[in-house]
Amino acid sequence: MIVVRVVQTGDVDALVALAQETGPGLTTFKPDRDALAARVERSRRTLEGHAEPHEEGYFFVMEDTATGDVAGVCGIETAVGLEQPFYNYRVSTVVHASQDLGIWTRMHALNISHDLTGYAEVCSLFLSPRYRTGGVGGLLSRSRFMFIAQFRERFPQRICAELRGHFDTEGTSPFWRAVGSHFYQIDFNAADYLSSHGRKSFLAELMPRYPVYVDLLPEEAQACVGLTHSDTIPARRMLEAEGLRYENHVDIFDAGPVLECHVADLRTVCESVVVRVAISEAGQADASDARSLVSNTSLDDFRCGIATGVPHDGAFRITADEAAALDVKAGDPVRVLPLKHRQG
Repeated sequence: MIVVRVVQTGDVDALVALAQETGPGLTTFKPDRDALAARVERSRRTLEGHAEPHEEGYFFVMEDTATGDVAGVCGIETAVGLEQPFYNYRVSTVVHASQDLGIWTRMHALNISHDLTGYAEVCSLFLSPRYRTGGVGGLLSRSRFMFIAQFRERFPQRICAELRGHFDTEGTSPFWRAVGSHFYQIDFNAADYLSSHGRKSFLAELMPRYPVYVDLLPEEAQACVGLTHSDTIPARRMLEAEGLRYENHVDIFDAGPVLECHVADLRTVCESVVVRVAISEAGQADASDARSLVSNTSLDDFRCGIATGVPHDGAFRITADEAAALDVKAGDPVRVLPLKHRQG
């Protein structure tokens, strides 16, 4: 069974090996042993209640329980911007009008914003190309929302996700070329790396002091504002299915969209249910073609996977092998979310 579980201290070697598969572009998951070990340790401190509020965050790995192979990672930051500022551009509308000349114009401007300070953030999603099939990516992404639904008291009222912006055929960001490169004087990857690793003082020191008028930028840069990278469109669709929406905040480097919503409005929070485990006898296969996300309710050893069936009469039936992979036994509580939307 493929399961997503909270990271353990013994996972560092597997994480370093997996990070070798990322290539350029994923700045929050590099094959840096010290950085990965620190990320694991921070997640464990958070689970144990020993982390400071500004450093709280959870890190998860996807494991093939049949082989022990670590196939993916994902994360949740509990509250962004509490120590280092969490910068975005807010896309606002500016109107200029002259009654004498009969002229009325409307333009878009980008204003530096800290509006998302204190939001939870879903982040650091990477799945090995070897496992990109059969809904595995959906499990990796959605498992975070199962964790949030189960431990709602550990998270704030609102949540966000920064998505990668548009890059041209040469692999560069037209928005960065038109705006950021003039102020920061370093290349995009260097700026993104420094920012994602907490070294953000250069942003406050060098960023534009006044609004950026979108209409004054080259057309290719204008078109980037709020535009999602082609490789990230499936991830955006999954997040939108969960309830997150673009609310006119974009990334300061590539102008990629930031999706956000109230945690209480997340589909998984609204629709998942806690029921009891029932173990199927050998040969007693579930005839249903429906599938559900199912997770245990353990904080320290949270596990989430996909199983056939839906809850019935306050119970969810799984096989003995699935129960072992999820570390549950008959009668234990599990959280379940049918993968198809409820009708009506």
